[in-house]
Amino acid sequence: MHFKYDRVRVVYSFPHKLGAERICYTAWQQVNGLADAGADLLVFPGAVKRPVAGSVKVRPTLARGKFRIPYRLLGSMRAAALHDHIVARRIEKLAGQIDIIHAWPLGALETLKTAAKLGIPTVLERCNAHTGFALEVVKKECERLGVALPPNHEHAYNAEKVQKEEAEYKLATRLLCPSEFTVQTFLDKGYPRTQLARHIYGYDEKVYYPASEPRDPQRPLRMLFVGVCAVRKGVHFALEAWLRSPASREGTFLIAGEFLPAYAEKLAPMLAHPSVRVLGHRNDIPDLMRSSDILVLPSIEEGFGLVVTEAMGCGCVPLASEACTELCRHMETGLMHRVGDVDALTEHITLLHQDRALLERLRAASLRTAPEITWRAAGERLLDVYRETIATEARVKSRAAGMDRESVLIH
Repeated sequence: MHFKYDRVRVVYSFPHKLGAERICYTAWQQVNGLADAGADLLVFPGAVKRPVAGSVKVRPTLARGKFRIPYRLLGSMRAAALHDHIVARRIEKLAGQIDIIHAWPLGALETLKTAAKLGIPTVLERCNAHTGFALEVVKKECERLGVALPPNHEHAYNAEKVQKEEAEYKLATRLLCPSEFTVQTFLDKGYPRTQLARHIYGYDEKVYYPASEPRDPQRPLRMLFVGVCAVRKGVHFALEAWLRSPASREGTFLIAGEFLPAYAEKLAPMLAHPSVRVLGHRNDIPDLMRSSDILVLPSIEEGFGLVVTEAMGCGCVPLASEACTELCRHMETGLMHRVGDVDALTEHITLLHQDRALLERLRAASLRTAPEITWRAAGERLLDVYRETIATEARVKSRAAGMDRESVLIH
């Protein structure tokens, strides 16, 4: 549904290096997609790694010219808190010039409080599931496997982090959930559905596109994993399923990403199999996707499996857990399995190994769907969320004002 409003004036607050890797890349693409969709954007990033669309106004908080406050020196939590403090002070001076504020986790507490005081609606990005849930399930799986996470690891349990993010959740007008899995983790924690807004992430069609040459239907199956090789990504499930499948006899499983040493040690016997190739960190992911048949992502927890949409854009069929994204539709654009269901994942790998006609049908459907899930499409959907949030808050304020007037008349 599209809401008709004048150009929406957005403050976009991001406490990290806009345009760097991982969530920094997601935020950068999100800003560009919003600009393409027509938002009036004032972006407050901690720093800028690469420029955004020319229509976007950018005012870094932790950098000026070539000078940057070093994140490593401050630590990520303190750097995010400093960013948050600066943004909160800035928006006080912009009262009446902002329609909505888009903030990111751990750098939003003061900003959200100030916005509430000024009556500005806010949305808080949820690039992962509910943090308490995410850290709990990762902790349990690590204990089951016997893999210890370093104390400073991003998914090691951190009570301070959980407490701060919980406080942010409660202050935000709406929480931006990029998948139904993320929504469910908040519902399970008691959050009202009315506070949970659905949007999506996208993919860059200029980078992720299919190969021009036809595929040989007789060639051995090629499976790809892309991402940080961590317990939460379920690489151990992928390895077990691959080695159980007859596809491993002639096919190849490529793993593109850096391993946590303790995790690699635990998986060493499976990683040593001749059909498995550990590539480490790679900069040619689009090419790897174009040359692979299937992408596997058996995560136990995700906000949104970005590599799933990128693979779909390349014509690489995703085999993903239900924690990843429902944009991969089972037996339509890919194959989905329940979290931790190695038997089902084994069956899916085997099915596509044996039925190349099905593999090609899923690939063709992925490519037909791809134009609907670009970053521009994601920007248009997010802009609709902004408009809906602004309109809803306006109605709430109007009703509250009416009730106040009635109270005055009664007395």
